[in-house]
Amino acid sequence: MSQTTRLAIGSILVGLAVLGLKLLSWQMTGSIALFSDALESVVNVATAVAALVAIRVAALPADANHPYGHHKAEFLSAVLEGVMIILAALLILREAWHGFQNPQPLLAPLDGVAVNVLASLVNAVWCFVLIRRGRALRSPALVADGRHLLSDVISSVGVTAGVVLAIVTGWPLLDPGMAALVALNILWSGWKVMRESLSGLLDESVSEATLRDVRATIATEAEGAVEAHDLRTRHAGRVTFIDFHLVVGGETTVSEAHDICDRVEAALKRVVPDAMVTIHVEPENKAKHSGIIVL
Repeated sequence: MSQTTRLAIGSILVGLAVLGLKLLSWQMTGSIALFSDALESVVNVATAVAALVAIRVAALPADANHPYGHHKAEFLSAVLEGVMIILAALLILREAWHGFQNPQPLLAPLDGVAVNVLASLVNAVWCFVLIRRGRALRSPALVADGRHLLSDVISSVGVTAGVVLAIVTGWPLLDPGMAALVALNILWSGWKVMRESLSGLLDESVSEATLRDVRATIATEAEGAVEAHDLRTRHAGRVTFIDFHLVVGGETTVSEAHDICDRVEAALKRVVPDAMVTIHVEPENKAKHSGIIVL
């Protein structure tokens, strides 16, 4: 079992544990803000399941119907997470509106707050693990899941502060008011997750820093060639696709051109992990005298 899959399964287990704690916190207090926090945890569990399914699909090898692999499945999962985050925010706004119309005093608030703080600490530790390991493993699904949990941690801090203020001041309207603020924060988080995932689905190029590394590698490793042009890049999950045209001199044999391509491809894979490189070799009369000049 891969590290990515183990982390995805861990997310489901952690999500279930946190959901249980937050439901207990809500039952102990009757707080709308704490109920909104529990609603978001339901979404956490659902998105963790979606991330696991996407990771398993993305790991499938290329086949006749998917010759480039299944890597974009992780982006689809991240988009789904964004949609579910937004749905959770709308549900919380609905509960907050009912709370404004019919404010209720809190029951056993301090004990319930303590349980919610414990759930938030568990989430905080796990979201740090997911984001850190997800970036290292180049997994959009894990990073999106971690960022979702981070939004949950931030909203939980706000919920806790709101409930404590409602207890101290005796103003029950602070409870649904904090729930509404939490919902707005979650909406923003869901939009960011969807926006970043859509960039992968739309074949957005790699970052400028990575592009500079790719250009420099081609320029230094393609000794024996004349130039490289029409460089294109895109990323899909852990995989980065790189393709370009490599111009060689007219006296270069097929075998020599092949050796140059092998050398450049190996160097690019050292610079960009999990890269899939396609090089189109062209004769010298196809040179555009632009793009990457081979050193």
